[in-house]
Amino acid sequence: MTVTTRRTAPGGTGVAAPARTGRVLAMAALLASVAVAHLLASGQPAGAIAGLLDGTASGLHEQIVWQLGLPRLLTALLTGAALAVAGYVLQATLRNPLAAPEFSGVNPGAVLGILAGFTLGVVPADSAAGALAAALAGGAVGGGITWLFAARRDPAHLVVYGLLGSALLGGMTTMLLAYQPSRFGNALRWLIGSVEGRVWEHLAFASWWILGGIAVAWACSALLAVLAPSDDHAASLGLHPGLGRAIALTVAISLTAGAASLSGAIAFVGLVTPHAARRLGGGVMTAAVAGAVALAGADTLAQLAGHLLNGTHRLGVPTGVITALAGAAVLIRLGRSQ
Repeated sequence: MTVTTRRTAPGGTGVAAPARTGRVLAMAALLASVAVAHLLASGQPAGAIAGLLDGTASGLHEQIVWQLGLPRLLTALLTGAALAVAGYVLQATLRNPLAAPEFSGVNPGAVLGILAGFTLGVVPADSAAGALAAALAGGAVGGGITWLFAARRDPAHLVVYGLLGSALLGGMTTMLLAYQPSRFGNALRWLIGSVEGRVWEHLAFASWWILGGIAVAWACSALLAVLAPSDDHAASLGLHPGLGRAIALTVAISLTAGAASLSGAIAFVGLVTPHAARRLGGGVMTAAVAGAVALAGADTLAQLAGHLLNGTHRLGVPTGVITALAGAAVLIRLGRSQ
């Protein structure tokens, strides 16, 4: 008799070991394929990429791939993973399928914090650490505003108040831009979201923050599984719902701030990809891979669109435009299926 080993995933879904292994291999292959497609879309020939891997690339090709192509690719992968895990945590914690960084006040607050830091002169334009600190402060304020709106109400309804908080923060950002428009020549990349222009100095700081946040979220998988059904369920198992929710939301804010400090306000990745991860029967790490694949794929399309429209990759379409269009299409499809 053959015995199939099963493992319980967060949320209580049993996943057969062979199926889980197949899913991991398939996602690894998809991630590798998207990474190669992304580098090719950036204008790097296949020979240069292969040469970089086996050490036979010319000095010029090696510099182009290493200094331009790879930082942009890693920025897309890290940002997508961070937003997807943040969305996964928010949806499980708030028990609302529409919970996402951009709908909870966290992402708009993080972007406002970065732009305010630039305006006040507290954050130097190229400071990775300063941008992350400003994003953390702004994200915490944005999340706090949402919590004040929703005080003593069902967490499942928090998204409604999150939209109110996000609208308020968006208005404050508009006022800030109107106050000193000359200082925000590159504000569009923060408001719409773009992974272009990031270099190793930016990644060296933010990557450890994001990877650490994902590791903490993965370690909190059991906490998310306990919080997901209801507060009464969590209390019956000895967990204080408020404390557990505060821990989970701190992780989500930290990851969102890390993503915003790299790429600005990328929309819909944190909303859509957690649902894809759950459909695949996975948890936090599946969401991270799904987010990485989604944003790297979106940036690949952005580079191709920029090449077709402008004939050059330097005038490419911002990645946030692609994710916004794709996310809107997914929401329309979901709305029609209800």
